[in-house]
Amino acid sequence: MSAHHGDGGPFARRGRLPDGAYWREQIRCQAACPVHTDARGYVRAIAEGDFERAYVIARGPNPLASICGRVCGAPCETQCRRGEYDKPVSIRALKRVVCESFGPERRAAGGRGLHDYLREAAVRFGAHHCQDKEELLPMLQALTAGEVPRVKGKSVGIVGSGPAGLAGAHDLALLGFDVTIYELEQFLGGMLMVGIPEYRLPRQVVQAEVEVITSLGVKGVTGCTVGKDVTFPQLRERHDAVVIAVGMKASRKAPCPGANAAGVLGGVEFLREVSLGRPPVLGSRIVVIGGGNVAYDVGRTVVRQTSVDAARTAKRSSGVAQVYLCSLESLEEMPADDVEILEGDEEGLIRMNSMGPKEILTDPAGRARGVLFQKCLRVFDEQRRFSPLFDPESLTEIACDSVLISIGQTFDLSFVDAARDGLEVRPNGTILCDPVTGVTKAPDVYVAGDLAYGPKLLIHAVASGKAVARAIYERATGRRIGHEATEIHFPVTRYGREDGYEKTTRVELRTTPPEERLHDVKRVVEKTLTLQAAQVEAARCLDCGVNTVFDGEKCVLCGGCVDVCPETCLRLVPLAGLTTGVDLDPGFAAELPPDASAILKDETICIRCSLCAQRCPADVITMERFLYRETPRCQED
Repeated sequence: MSAHHGDGGPFARRGRLPDGAYWREQIRCQAACPVHTDARGYVRAIAEGDFERAYVIARGPNPLASICGRVCGAPCETQCRRGEYDKPVSIRALKRVVCESFGPERRAAGGRGLHDYLREAAVRFGAHHCQDKEELLPMLQALTAGEVPRVKGKSVGIVGSGPAGLAGAHDLALLGFDVTIYELEQFLGGMLMVGIPEYRLPRQVVQAEVEVITSLGVKGVTGCTVGKDVTFPQLRERHDAVVIAVGMKASRKAPCPGANAAGVLGGVEFLREVSLGRPPVLGSRIVVIGGGNVAYDVGRTVVRQTSVDAARTAKRSSGVAQVYLCSLESLEEMPADDVEILEGDEEGLIRMNSMGPKEILTDPAGRARGVLFQKCLRVFDEQRRFSPLFDPESLTEIACDSVLISIGQTFDLSFVDAARDGLEVRPNGTILCDPVTGVTKAPDVYVAGDLAYGPKLLIHAVASGKAVARAIYERATGRRIGHEATEIHFPVTRYGREDGYEKTTRVELRTTPPEERLHDVKRVVEKTLTLQAAQVEAARCLDCGVNTVFDGEKCVLCGGCVDVCPETCLRLVPLAGLTTGVDLDPGFAAELPPDASAILKDETICIRCSLCAQRCPADVITMERFLYRETPRCQED
């Protein structure tokens, strides 16, 4: 029986009898991942020194694993139980290690043949981890065996080649569809290529991942503006289904006077121009307005660009560019990741918190010459709704040559006519759809990515593309891709942990020194962990797929397990005296003797040390590994 922390200390919340769902939820990193990557599986493989098996696990459900190893927002780390003990495991950085060793960016054949390699590797390694229904390898096996019949003679057009479009194309091609991606840029990759700075995501990594997808037969029509080069109705005539997966490529304008002045640019547009090799001239004093990760991408790119320009021209009288990053939020409230803030400070961004733009000031020629800010007293109201409150008497003027706005992004859906296309549009201009499946009012039109559910992480876009692929398959074939679940617990007879694992501190990620970063806009900041450092970091994983399983019929109520637990996460109590609201099946409860006892375990603080199992004199406690596999199967509607 499990209980959880509450305001009253350990065991204060409601208890729960473990079942299959409970054991899955214990692997919190996997449960938190939108594509359910078994992060615990590949982290423990790294700890054991099996880096290739780790890559096969990491790549399983995620067609953009190499990209995610560098820029994923890592919700798995947010939920990592080790983070409640000290600091979470560096899961994303560990994924990067194995992707750089075995992914398409390292293979001589690039993306070609990757699926054949993965299929062969699966045979060598076996399915010794938790395989969700999104896993590639069970799907490949089901397709080969005909348990999920491939589609024949059906085509899908995808508008946009960002993460949602690429992931959808990948899975649709595997399912047998003829897939064509229509992309505005001259290359596939969308915002991955023009919206994320190269110091975070090298272009060759994106190209390698794209090659995996095109090797499946996916075609790309690049340099194509839908609505101009081809109309949306024409796409619907060409294809049996069309997926709208356009990225948020347009910046929102600042809601203040002067926002349309010359010298005021959108942050997203600026990043695109830099990526395409045509950076705009900014001057030597630049104000970036915004406090999120994209604002930091903009500000840090500006710092690099001005450093490069200064080195080339050596004409600035000051010798040093000044780049201000001004946000509504206080430092503690800023939505940007901590590492972005820290590295931005290292690189010389002048951070100005709790300031909102009141007016963009212009010169007689109508060009921006500065920004007038007013102090922001609060960003959110008592209900945590966005409701900034300003002090109009507390003003700050910052002189500048250019202003870059990065306070949010929006879509360009000018190619869609709701009435003509049989679609329903929300008040904010986006297309009404099921946020999970992407299904719209028009039977052949689907929506994927941020356009379906609002701005989220890159890995959410990957999950969205995969879900839309399944929805299209279901509508095209009349069959739903379900799954057969197999769950097992097996005793780990020689369970052991690395010496001192509970005391090992998180390995700090190495970075390129600031003075070396700034003179090259492509110089990667975060360095890859060495294999040795990766093993040390991976060994910090608490291995939440291993559980303490208690045989109540053998327990002698000695309390030895409670005494030896270093985290005090166990408690032995009379069942009649429970006041924590444990839900018991009425029939089960009726069969219990009046003097029955219960073992309560607080899972939030268990470190899987096995001392309780070692101490038990009656062999009541075993360390058991939980595994599950969801095998794809088609089900008739």
